[in-house]
Amino acid sequence: MTANLSPIPAFGLGTFRLKDQVVIDSVSQALELGYRLIDTAQIYGNEAEVGQAIADSSVPRNELFITTKVWTENLAADKLIPSLKESLARLRTDHVDLTLIHWPSPGGAVPVAEFMGTLAEAKAQGLTRQIGVSNFNIALLREAIAAVGAGAIATNQIELHPYLQNRAVAEFARSQGIHTTSYMTLAYGKVLGDPVVGAIAQAHGATPAQVALAWAMQRGYAVIPSSTQRDNLASNLKAQQLTLTDAEMAQIATLDRGDRLVNPDGLAPAWD
Repeated sequence: MTANLSPIPAFGLGTFRLKDQVVIDSVSQALELGYRLIDTAQIYGNEAEVGQAIADSSVPRNELFITTKVWTENLAADKLIPSLKESLARLRTDHVDLTLIHWPSPGGAVPVAEFMGTLAEAKAQGLTRQIGVSNFNIALLREAIAAVGAGAIATNQIELHPYLQNRAVAEFARSQGIHTTSYMTLAYGKVLGDPVVGAIAQAHGATPAQVALAWAMQRGYAVIPSSTQRDNLASNLKAQQLTLTDAEMAQIATLDRGDRLVNPDGLAPAWD
C-alpha cells in the first residue's frame, strides 16, 4: 500500500453529540473562524447537517478535510461501501478525506481483515482519500496492519487526554508510523479545573482548554475539540500558537490516572 497522501491536520472540529441546528451553527461558525477539518460519523446522525453547513459556507471543498466513521452495523463487506456512499450523499460530496472504522466489530463478528480490505477498496474507488481506525487496541492494530499494511492506516482515533494518556497504544502506533488522533482531549471538561493545567494556563495567559489541546498537539497527536459557542471555538483554535515548556509537558505527564470516560459495553475492546 502506498503511504498516505497528506498528513491529517493537527487541529479540527468534532461534532459528537451535536444535532440539528446546533451542529449547523457549530460547523458554520468554525468554518468562518478558520477550521478546516470537520469530524463526523454515521452514528452521530448529523452528516446531513454537517453537509448543509459546508455547502452553505464559502470554503472551497479542496480546502476542507472531512472525516467520517463507519458504524459497526455497516462493517460487513456487502454493507460498508454502500453505507459510505450514503454518507457521501448526506455530506454532499463525492469523497471524504478520511474514513475510519468507528469501533471494532462487536465480538469479532466481522473479521478485521474483511472490513479493512473493504475500506481499502473504498479508497481505491476514490470514495475516501485516506483510511484509518478508531478505538483500536494494540492487538486490533496488529490485525489491521496485517490486512492492509501500516502505511495505509492514516490514524487511530482514541480517547486521549491528560487523565488518560493511552501511552501503550500511542507508542505502538508511533512505532508503526501510524498517527494518533486524540478525541475527548478535555475529558468532558474535567481537565479544565485541574490545578496543574490551570497554573500552566496562568503562566501563559492562556485557557486550560488551550493548554490541554496544545499538550496533545505537542505530543504529535491531532485534536478535534467540539464547541457550540463561538468564543470557545475561537479560543480553542489559538491552542495551535501555544508552546509548552519541557517542564510543563512533564508536569502534565504526571496527571495520567487511567480515567477512561468512553467504554461502551459490547463495543469496547480489551484496552491495553
